[in-house]
Amino acid sequence: MTVTLTKSTSAAKPASRTGKAPKRHRRRGPSAYVVLVALIALAGVMLIPFGVVLLNAFKTPQEYTDHGPLSAPGGLHLEGIQDFWDRVNFGRVLFNSALISGSVAVLAVLLSILNAYALGIGRIKGRMWVLAVLLLANTLPQESLVYPLYFMAKKVGLYDTRLSVIIVYTVIQSAFGTYLLSSVLSTFPRPLLEAARIDGANRWQVLWRVVVPVVRPTLSILLVFFFIWTWNEFLIPLVFLISQDNQTVSVALGVLQGQRMMDATMSSAAALLGLVPTVLFFLVFQRTLSRGLTAGAIK
Repeated sequence: MTVTLTKSTSAAKPASRTGKAPKRHRRRGPSAYVVLVALIALAGVMLIPFGVVLLNAFKTPQEYTDHGPLSAPGGLHLEGIQDFWDRVNFGRVLFNSALISGSVAVLAVLLSILNAYALGIGRIKGRMWVLAVLLLANTLPQESLVYPLYFMAKKVGLYDTRLSVIIVYTVIQSAFGTYLLSSVLSTFPRPLLEAARIDGANRWQVLWRVVVPVVRPTLSILLVFFFIWTWNEFLIPLVFLISQDNQTVSVALGVLQGQRMMDATMSSAAALLGLVPTVLFFLVFQRTLSRGLTAGAIK
C-alpha cells in the first residue's frame, strides 16, 4: 500500500507544479452571432457603391444606356479606363499624389513627435495654451485658410508647386499629431527617462532610443491616416496646383467632371483608378494599423 501511495503522489506532482487548469472553451451566445451578422451586413452595404463603380468601369457607354448601372458588363471593356488615363496623364497625376501624400505623412509624423516630446515630456511653459491653439487649429475649416495661404504662397514664389501643398498639409496634419502624441507622452513612465539619463543619454538619444520605440504603434497609425487624409484632400490642391503637371488624383477627377468631358462609364473608371491606390496602401499597412490599434498603453 505504501508503494502504491508513493507512486500516485509522485505522478500527481507534475500536474500540481504547472498549476494550469484545463482550457475551457467559451460558448458564444446568440448575441455574438447577431452582432457578427449585423457587421457583415453593414460591410456589405458599405461595399455596394464600390461594386457599382466596379461594374460600370468595365462597360461601354451603350451598355450603360441600354441596361442601366446595376447590370453586369457584357465583357471586359477597358476603353473608359484607357481614355481617362490618356486624357489626364494619370501616371503623372498618380506620382504627384503619391509624392505629396507620402512626404506629408513622413514629415508630419516627424514634426509631431518633436513637438510632442517638448510638450509632453519637456513640459515647456505655456503648454496648455499651445495645446489649446493646436486644438483650435484642428477645428478651423480649410475655406478660412485658403486665401491667407494663397497670398503667402504667391509672396514667397511657391504657388503652383507641390512643395507648397506639402508644407501646408504637413503643418495641418502635425497639429493633430502633436495634440494626440502630447497626451500620450504626458503619461510616459519617468523611471525609463531617468534610467536613460543616468546611463549618459542626452535628450536626442532619449527621444530616438527610448521614447520613439515605445510609441511606435501610435506613430504607425498616424502615418497611415496622414497618407490617406492627404490623398483625399481636394480644396487646397485645387487652388494651389493649377497646372496639369502638378495636379493630384482628386483634382484631376474634379476638373474633368467640371468640364463635363466624361460619361458615366468613364466617371466610374476614373473613380476606380483613384480609389485603388488608397485601398492597396491600406491593405499593405493593414497589419501595422491593426497592431497599432491593439497595442496597449505604454508599458
